[in-house]
Amino acid sequence: MKTLKFILFSVCLSAATICSGDYSQKPQATAFIDFMVNEHQFEREQVVEWLSAAEHQTSIVKAMSRPAEKVKPWHEYRKLFVSDLRIKRGVAFWQQHEATLQRAYEEYGVDPAIIVSILGVETNYGRNTGSYRVVDALSTLAFDYYHSIEKRESRKKFFTVQLEHLFLLAREQKQDPLSLKGSYAGAMGWGQFMPNSYRNYAVDYDGDKLADIWTNPTDAIGSVANYFVKHGWKKDQPVATRAHIKETFDSDGLNKMRRPKKTITDLEKQGFQPAQNYAKDSLAFPMMLTGKYGDEYWLGLHNFYVIGRYNPRIKYAMAVYQLSLVIREQRCKIVENCD
Repeated sequence: MKTLKFILFSVCLSAATICSGDYSQKPQATAFIDFMVNEHQFEREQVVEWLSAAEHQTSIVKAMSRPAEKVKPWHEYRKLFVSDLRIKRGVAFWQQHEATLQRAYEEYGVDPAIIVSILGVETNYGRNTGSYRVVDALSTLAFDYYHSIEKRESRKKFFTVQLEHLFLLAREQKQDPLSLKGSYAGAMGWGQFMPNSYRNYAVDYDGDKLADIWTNPTDAIGSVANYFVKHGWKKDQPVATRAHIKETFDSDGLNKMRRPKKTITDLEKQGFQPAQNYAKDSLAFPMMLTGKYGDEYWLGLHNFYVIGRYNPRIKYAMAVYQLSLVIREQRCKIVENCD
């Protein structure tokens, strides 16, 4: 038994050494370092120093393997975000930043309730922006995370690109990349932007010459609005509706978070009847969620798909949408001329 324990300890120690070693010495990191030097003119010693300081995080690998969107049924997942406290904080945030949210609506056309809801779902209004060093998260996921063979290369490529953008972002904002904190996936700030989204969509919305979604709610509001409009948000258009189903229905396209291509007429022929009246040529896709008392059927329209560009999970997009409805409803109870 002692021999077996020693062998197991040696194996675990060896594995830990492999995972927690110097990332600058990883074979796949060599090409990355060369790329940063040749493509972006970083000093080689600087990139090596950053990667040498990055640490493997086993908890990140575990978290990535068990996303709540997959593990929890809808009725349990919903409770995580559509809660009394988050609703209360959302109403308070809207009141505090009403002028900025109205400006974002006028300039970008994005529903203030959706912006407020996104910031609530992502970070509880800046209260939980993440405690992992972003360099640790992205290095772990780029060089040590292999979820499955079929996803291996795409995941490695995605997180390697994010690591590239992290270093570029740090240089542009004159920050130390080793000091930046975020989620276990490397998302940052009030709106939880990945590094490439930060560089592409974050905006300086208060005119101080810095797009700061780390600590600045004004920039966070403008950045979320900009992200949505750049991904196709349509002003004052519906998001989703409950649907009734026929006794037998065609499940083609069910729960496929893709740009909708079928019309309401097409979906009615499949057996889905929207609870609200929309133009018959409106595009949508069907969804089924596991409610507390049985299955729920919905139709997601174009703007629901756009919410999904933030996180391509149906349960996530539905949580954002439903939280936005309740926040608006509660706000309208205390605000005159609420629409």
